[in-house]
Amino acid sequence: MPTAFRATRTSSIVWTPAYARPKQFGVEHHPSRSHLTRVCRCRCSLPVRETLTETYSASHTQFETEVAAQEGDEDMQAPQPPSILVFSGGTAFNSVAGTLRSFTTRVAHVLPVSDDGGSTAEIVRVLGGPAVGDIRSRCLRLADDSNTEGKAVRELLAHRLSPRSSQEAKTEWYEIVEGQHQLWEGVSEPYKHTIRAFLVHFHAQILRASSERFCFRNGSVGNFFFAGARTFFNSLEAAIFLFSRVARIPEGSSVMPVISTEERITLGAVLDDGSVIKGQNQISHPSVPDTPGPNQVNKSLAGPELEAPVQRIFYLRHEGRQQDHEVFPDPNPALLAELEGCDAVLYGMGSLYTSICPSLILQGVGERIAARDIPKIAILNGSHDRETSRCAAAAGPMGAADVVLALQHSLNRRGTDSELSLPGVAYVTAMLVPTGGEIHVDKQRLLDLGVRRIVQVDAVQHAGSCQFEPEALVSAIKCIVEEHTACQDDGNHAQGNGSLLHESLHSEVQQAPPVGFHDL
Repeated sequence: MPTAFRATRTSSIVWTPAYARPKQFGVEHHPSRSHLTRVCRCRCSLPVRETLTETYSASHTQFETEVAAQEGDEDMQAPQPPSILVFSGGTAFNSVAGTLRSFTTRVAHVLPVSDDGGSTAEIVRVLGGPAVGDIRSRCLRLADDSNTEGKAVRELLAHRLSPRSSQEAKTEWYEIVEGQHQLWEGVSEPYKHTIRAFLVHFHAQILRASSERFCFRNGSVGNFFFAGARTFFNSLEAAIFLFSRVARIPEGSSVMPVISTEERITLGAVLDDGSVIKGQNQISHPSVPDTPGPNQVNKSLAGPELEAPVQRIFYLRHEGRQQDHEVFPDPNPALLAELEGCDAVLYGMGSLYTSICPSLILQGVGERIAARDIPKIAILNGSHDRETSRCAAAAGPMGAADVVLALQHSLNRRGTDSELSLPGVAYVTAMLVPTGGEIHVDKQRLLDLGVRRIVQVDAVQHAGSCQFEPEALVSAIKCIVEEHTACQDDGNHAQGNGSLLHESLHSEVQQAPPVGFHDL
C-alpha cells in the first residue's frame, strides 16, 4: 500500500488492485484506477451492503504513480493463461471443474437460476428469489480444501440434513446454527462467527415467513448459508462474492448467475405437439415425492420419455394473481462482458434443455458468441436422458448433430420476436465425444453443420453411465484452444499454407502422441 495513503474513516479500508478483484455487482474495473473495498467492523465482521469505489485526493499523484509502476512490472511477467467461459449446470460438469484449473485458472462458470428441485425448491417456496443450488454446487467444487480448515469449511457447507424425517433434520439444524454440531470442528472462530451469522439470518427470515412452514428434511447447509447472504445483501451476486471468499475459491475462477435477479424464475418447455411443461423438474426428471418437503433429486434415474421432442425453452414468471406468463429477462451484464473477452466457449455436458439452453436463449448471448473467432466447443453427454429421448428429425433419441441443432436454435432464440438466422458454425466449431458413449455421432451431419473438429475422448463406465476421464477431457480442450491460438499468432502464414500449418501446429502442440483423445 502506498505510504502516503491515509484513511480517516472508522471503518477498515483494504486496498486491492483493480486487476486482482473479480468483476462483481456489475462494476467494470479498469486496471488504471485504484479501488478501495470497505469492510465494516460490525459484530460479525460482515461486509457492508455495498462495495464502494473511492479515490482520495490526498497524495493522489504519488498513489497513481505507484499503481502505474506496479502495473508496469506486471507487463514484464509471463502472459496470462487463456480465459474460458463455461455454460453448464450444477452437477455433470463438476467432475471436470477442478481438473480444468490444471490448464487455466481463468474460468468463468455460468449457471442457470431456474432450478426448482430438492432443497432449493423449499427455500424458493418460503423466501422466494432465484434458485441457488447449482451455483452453490459449483462454488463448493471449486473451493480450496488444501488445508485442514478448508476441508472443514467445505464439509460443513456441503452437508445435508437428515433425509429421514423433518423433525430429525430440524434438530440437527438447531445444533448447527447454535454452533454445537461436530461439523464446526476444525473451523476457526473468525470463520465460524461469519458463517454462523448468515445461518442465523437465514433462520430469522424463515421464522418471519409465518404463513409458510419450512421443512428442513434433506436441506443443504450451503444453500441455507447462500440464502442467508442473499437476503441480507438483497443481492445474489453479493452472496456469490461472499460465498467465494468463505469457500476460498482460487483467484481467477468465477461463478456467475446467467440472470442477475432477486425474483423467482421458472423454466418452461414447448413440445413439438404444442403441449407446455412448466418447471425444470417436470421437464427433466419428474418425480412424485413420497413425503412433504424437499427430496433428494436423482437425475440418474431413467424417467418416462417426453410425449414429444422439445421445441424450445422459455422463462415464466408469476406476478400477483396473474397466471404464469412468458418473460424475457436480460442476461447478466457480467456474462456479456466475459463473452467479449474470453478465449474459448465451452458448452458443458449436462441436461441439455434445463442446464445449458436456459443460458443461451437470452438476448445478446447468441450475437456475442457468433461475433467471436474463438473455439466454441460442445461436450457431448455419455448417455441419453429424458430431455434427449425424443428427436424431431427422426424416430428415436437425439444424436450428436441434433444436440448441435438444439444449441443453434437456442442461441438463435427460435420462436421469438428477436429470432436470429445464424448457422450452426457460428456457435459450435468443435465437439468432444466420450469413447463408448451411447449417443450416435454422425460425422457427416456434424461437418455439414460446420463442426470442423470432432474429437473422441477417453471415458469410463461409472454407475451404469459413460463419463469422461477428466484429465483426458481437459487435455483435449487444451489442444484445441492452443492450436487456435497458434494459428492466430501466425495468421499471415496460415493464409498461404493453411493445411500445412495445421499439420505443423498439430505436431508442435502435441510433440508426443496425444494421450486420452484423438480426432475422428
